[in-house]
Amino acid sequence: MRPYRPKDNVQKKSYYTDRFWVAPKIPHEPVEDEVFKADLASLKKSVKVKDAYIERGQMVIIVDAKDNVATLKHLKEECGYDVLSEMSAIDYLAKDGEFEIFYQLLAMSKRKRVRVKCRIKEDQAIESVEPLFRSADWSEREMYDMFGIKVNNHPYLKRILMPEDWVGHPLRKAYPLHGDEAAQWYEVDKIFGKEYRDVIGPEQRDPAYISTTDTCNFARIYHEVPRCADPNSEPEQIESFNEDAPLVETFDLKKAKIVDKTR
Repeated sequence: MRPYRPKDNVQKKSYYTDRFWVAPKIPHEPVEDEVFKADLASLKKSVKVKDAYIERGQMVIIVDAKDNVATLKHLKEECGYDVLSEMSAIDYLAKDGEFEIFYQLLAMSKRKRVRVKCRIKEDQAIESVEPLFRSADWSEREMYDMFGIKVNNHPYLKRILMPEDWVGHPLRKAYPLHGDEAAQWYEVDKIFGKEYRDVIGPEQRDPAYISTTDTCNFARIYHEVPRCADPNSEPEQIESFNEDAPLVETFDLKKAKIVDKTR
């Protein structure tokens, strides 16, 4: 069991990692693949491409946020990238004051992948690509829920993971890892009421913390601690089970057999 340590000032210092740590950049290679070069040349006829490069064998295209729909429409209809396998955002608010939104596209016929990236400010919105790719429906809702990014013309833009009245957006880097006061008391306030805070106490939001008093002790094979007894007490030696269940055959450890292999 890992030792429990108090988690104070989680908003100032991350408990697990430095929340502003920047990973080493992957080298950007020029676009020399013939398929990618043809797709990039075709795209440049429709929208303005800020930058394009190869990263880990796939092409990355950077465009203006206002051109996101036009870019994906051209890549889908003219270049054959017919699958939107993933889309989300990255929080760069502390560093640049912007979000980075990315769309991961796959061309099944070419076996090629393209990632389209664009940047928006915190108070800006992005146009929905749901009319082009139905898979964007829930992804855009998750982006709105987790980052607070508004998506224009989405058919049903509301939270998808967190409750409607949740305070804050959990995937922003400024959001505390263990939640704020609203997160600690959310279930208590909703189910029982604020007057029960002193009775129940706040939620334990540290995943590394384990308390033996949270349950009536853990079962141990061959020897069990009596229900809700002192976990440091001497364990009982158990030989049989289900003795008080008349319709269930009693399990006797002495009759148990260990099977080396199945039939």
